[in-house]
Amino acid sequence: MSAAHLPDYTGGSIVNLMQSIATACGSKHRQYAPLAALSAAQLARAHHIVLLVIDGLGQRMLARHAASPHLRRHLLGSMTSVFPSTTASAITAFLTGLAPAQHGLTGWHMHMEEIDQTLSILPLTPRMGPPKFLPGDLPPRLFDHGSLFQNLDRESWVVAPRSIVDSAFNAWHSRAAQTRAYRTLPEMFACLNELLQDQTTSRYVYAYYPDLDSLSHRYGTDSQQARQTLTAIDTLVGGLLRDLRGSNTWILLTADHGFIDSPNRRVIQLDDHPQLAALLMRPLCGERRLAYCYVAAEARPAFENYVRRHLARAAHLYASHKLIAAGWFGPPPYHPRLASRIGDYTLVMKDNWTIKDWLPGEKQFAMLGVHGGVSASEMRVPLVGMLV
Repeated sequence: MSAAHLPDYTGGSIVNLMQSIATACGSKHRQYAPLAALSAAQLARAHHIVLLVIDGLGQRMLARHAASPHLRRHLLGSMTSVFPSTTASAITAFLTGLAPAQHGLTGWHMHMEEIDQTLSILPLTPRMGPPKFLPGDLPPRLFDHGSLFQNLDRESWVVAPRSIVDSAFNAWHSRAAQTRAYRTLPEMFACLNELLQDQTTSRYVYAYYPDLDSLSHRYGTDSQQARQTLTAIDTLVGGLLRDLRGSNTWILLTADHGFIDSPNRRVIQLDDHPQLAALLMRPLCGERRLAYCYVAAEARPAFENYVRRHLARAAHLYASHKLIAAGWFGPPPYHPRLASRIGDYTLVMKDNWTIKDWLPGEKQFAMLGVHGGVSASEMRVPLVGMLV
């Protein structure tokens, strides 16, 4: 575990940032330490607070991209994401203020024993077979956490893409906030400008932009497409700073996770390991960089032996309960179903290796940029902040 770059839940993670924001906005909940680099007292002096989350903008990407002068000029430092370093776990932390140990969302694919079905957790759709419930019926069955906004005494807003703003997942996690939808990046910044010009009501605004992540997945982290998008974000941040000057607004920008590239030669296809696949009770869960494996008790010695003989170059093998005890998902108290959602074993991929299985009928696709693991490139995200 010594080589892993793990979350710093004691004062250096996105969960601690959310504690600082929540306290500044009047929350009485004190479950985590505030962010060491930005106290609640600093934030509370502002009339407005806005948190802009750029999906996939790791600290490494920002450091390598010179054409982002506004973001680099106002860089306060970096933080860790949560474990795993993936959208499902980290965005839920932004929307609840909780670490995965408490909110219990542990990756893109999750087996939910409450309904005995493996779901893609953000769209709330089954990985295989017909749905047992409509997405809109699932949040009260699967989620027992509230939204961060329910604990705040500021007027709260969520600004999100039109395609997801009213999804079942977003609706559950936006409770007590008002919502605004946008179609394009400039439209998102126009929404922010409008909301933050109000000088009568103090507001907390959470905004989410997904396209840098999708471009990095498809084309890679250093691709022209990703770089152009980051340049556009930086330009629009500069415009927002000018428009809001003198408004007493804290503008914060960060990300849910970073990225690394994993070319095809570094992908382990489970189809190439039928003996291993035969030992699994259900399909892999989690992420390409972090696979939860459900293995029957009588098959565990054979499973451990196979992984150590054939996958040792590419994956660390952990008994999943040990990762809970080691604090990777966050400190206690633990979600009552956390253990059931991370399988019996976890494969934490080394270097830039990934692992993938495909189910009958699934459309196969390559993914160059990946995340979810414990490398510094995946785990560290920037904290950009300015009081204007």
